[in-house]
Amino acid sequence: MYNIKINFEQKGLEPVLLQNIPSGDFILEALLDNDIELHHNCGGVCACSTCHIYIDRGEEFIKDLSDKEEDFIDRAVSPKLNSRLGCQCRLLSGSGDIEITLPDQTQFLGE
Repeated sequence: MYNIKINFEQKGLEPVLLQNIPSGDFILEALLDNDIELHHNCGGVCACSTCHIYIDRGEEFIKDLSDKEEDFIDRAVSPKLNSRLGCQCRLLSGSGDIEITLPDQTQFLGE
């Protein structure tokens, strides 16, 4: 089981701690299951970059970056070395603490 601390770039949002997230889950699923909005225009199938996140701590607990994911990260707004797509971040077997930052979701149309 994992604990995931979520920080937000969006002004006015306080960090949130999700506890007891099972291995095998994707970070996108964990967020949505806990009513934390993360855009995912393609439906979470690694065909866009709207579920872009930053992994601040605990990358060793997440499935490795694929070439396809890396291609879409290059299209994201403000990618960094620790950028990932929430739909591709599957939690490996085990447990630990992960910390992520969600880019400002108001940058997308419709917000």
